[in-house]
Order: sequence, then C-alpha cells, then structure tokens
Amino acid sequence: MHRLDKVDFELLRALCAEPHSSFVSLAHTLGLSRNTVQARMTRLEESQVFLDFDRRISAAALGYPLTAFIEVYIEQKQAAEIIAALTQIPEIVQAHGMSGAADLLVRVACADAEDLFRIDRTILACDGVERTETSLAMGELIPFRVTPLLERGVQPRG
Repeated sequence: MHRLDKVDFELLRALCAEPHSSFVSLAHTLGLSRNTVQARMTRLEESQVFLDFDRRISAAALGYPLTAFIEVYIEQKQAAEIIAALTQIPEIVQAHGMSGAADLLVRVACADAEDLFRIDRTILACDGVERTETSLAMGELIPFRVTPLLERGVQPRG
C-alpha cells in the first residue's frame, strides 16, 4: 500500500462527500485534470485503499435486521480449518482474530433470535471450536467511518 499524500486525502474526502461523483466532477471540485484524477483513482484501487462494495449494502434490507457479535474460542492448531469452515456460513459478515481471552470476534447478521441460535449452533459444530459467547447488538451508535481520519489528513505518526 502506498503512502497517501495531500491530494489523495482531498480526493478521498470528496468521494466521501459525494460517492457517486464522476472523474470529471471530482476533477472540477478539486481543481485537477480528469487524467490526474483517473490516474490517482487507479493507483488507489491497485493499492487496495477501497473496501469491497458489499460493505455498503444493508443486511437489514436483505431480511437480516439483527446484528450479533460472537466471541469464539478455538483450538489454535485448527485455526486455518476453522476459518475456512466459518467462511462457509453466509450469515457471518465479518470476523477478526483477537488478542485476549477470545480467539475470534465474529459479526453475524440474523433474521431473529431463533436464527441467531441456529447460527451459533452451526459455529459450535465446527471441528475445533471449543465454545462461544454471544452478544446481541442493541443498535449501531457509531457507524463504520473513516472521514474523521481523512479530515486529520497526512500527519506524522507519534
């Protein structure tokens, strides 16, 4: 991943403000040439700055209004196989390896409490999963965001 400069940050802020902007529109807004915007967008895409589009689709709109977080405790020797098995469960929308007591934090989308129970049982059935602890999300208080980081701009670490 390449290091972002001031123009990259301005381009990304403009995209956050108007995600459907064309290269021509972005060029006009930022006072850049269309070719410059297109080249930078290509470089940003190749550097994997942009996340997958499906992060913008609401699970609730697809019939999964509940979100739960499941802490998964696993047999470490089987981690790769467990991750492969969890990837096959469509309701798992995100998973992170964790430090601390739990090994994995899994975010699931579910239709209702019964569906959550079924998903939890499916996770527990994976060979190498020792136990789970489930918490139902009561509401998203701070949605995923990077705009505040973009507003900070390029700053030295320290």
